[in-house]
Amino acid sequence: MERKFQILVEFVFLEFYRKYMNQTTASVLMVRPASFSYNEQTAESNTFQSNQQIEKDQLLKMVRQEFDASVSKLESFGVEVMVIEDDPEANNPDAVFPNNWISMHSDGKVILYPMCTPNRRTERRMDIIEQLRKTHSIKEVTDFSVYEKVNRFLEGTGSIIFDHKNKFAYACLSPRTDKGLFINTCSFLKYTPVSFTAVDAGGVLVYHTNVLMCLGEKFVVICMEAIKDSEEKNMLKNLFEKHGQEIIDISFAQMSSFAGNMLALKNAKGTSLLALSQSAFNSLSASQKEKLENYCKLIPLPITTIETIGGGSARCMIAENFLPVIG
Repeated sequence: MERKFQILVEFVFLEFYRKYMNQTTASVLMVRPASFSYNEQTAESNTFQSNQQIEKDQLLKMVRQEFDASVSKLESFGVEVMVIEDDPEANNPDAVFPNNWISMHSDGKVILYPMCTPNRRTERRMDIIEQLRKTHSIKEVTDFSVYEKVNRFLEGTGSIIFDHKNKFAYACLSPRTDKGLFINTCSFLKYTPVSFTAVDAGGVLVYHTNVLMCLGEKFVVICMEAIKDSEEKNMLKNLFEKHGQEIIDISFAQMSSFAGNMLALKNAKGTSLLALSQSAFNSLSASQKEKLENYCKLIPLPITTIETIGGGSARCMIAENFLPVIG
């Protein structure tokens, strides 16, 4: 009888959670870079990076202009952007991509993640957490970065795509996404883990899940041809169908243009938005754009330099803030 009652309570809680939990947020955190360069350490697993010969100061100027324009555009659509200045002493080549080291959750949890390359670990900053505490309720900070000592990595919402409405989480396994850590993190958050393997057109493991997949409440953008195992592919299709999420399939070429690296957001009025790069927007067909526009307003961001040299795009630049606001 006790077990049946427990199951009933869990079912009622999950249904309540699904009804009131938001998949998207109007509050985000972005880091304005003090440094930016082609990262030779991350290039070992990130085939999206391109080393272009641009003078250092000129490159930083270009990247900051793209960053500032992106912030302004997001704010013009009603997204609340918390801009953090990068530490100029740290020389972080990828500080503009904060989603890899932090996730902020609606129950007040903050998770810090283990990063694959040493020159990205200095991006984690407790002073940012303390700044968040001034305006948001943080009940618990969990630091998984200790796993770096044993070479196990899980790079935040680069590695993990959260389905908050259904309490599922997705991850394509790679040198930057450890299956065991992924499962442990899902257990900690009480999410159901779904892992799979994906490769690019050259057969190389896709380094981050958010490169091939973007999840909205009622849609999923995904490069299905990157998933070679038919059982895994069918499993994903069945889950998306079960959760009422329309599949918008993209090609390898579109994935290379960062069409998978988009982020569903909303503004203060509750309007659904989709942040993506101009390159990703240009790669989409008219039919794909029409399907997406059934669910959200598209916001193309001018970040060609950032995504070409850094190997990450719009989603990578934005850390969602689901933390409860104080007061």
